[in-house]
Amino acid sequence: MKDSLENSHNHCSQASSRRQRHHELLIALIQKQDELELLDTEAPTFDSSRTALIGDDPARWLDRNKRILNKYQALVRSAITLDALLESEESGTS
Repeated sequence: MKDSLENSHNHCSQASSRRQRHHELLIALIQKQDELELLDTEAPTFDSSRTALIGDDPARWLDRNKRILNKYQALVRSAITLDALLESEESGTS
């Protein structure tokens, strides 16, 4: 029972440490970006009279947010990949 608790605690500690490394790598990657756009939370209306009046285009809004989200996801995947590479380098040298 004690071994099981220690293994569980060790696993949680490793997962926490990995999340912290991912976070730090992600922040570093974000800081390297020239400009990082934020998602537009103000959804355009689908009311055709209002859309024509103010120029909201729901398709453009959706495409822009999708492009931004894809960039965020690429940054997260890059951070995870970098962490895995660094971890494999460390385990290969020890």
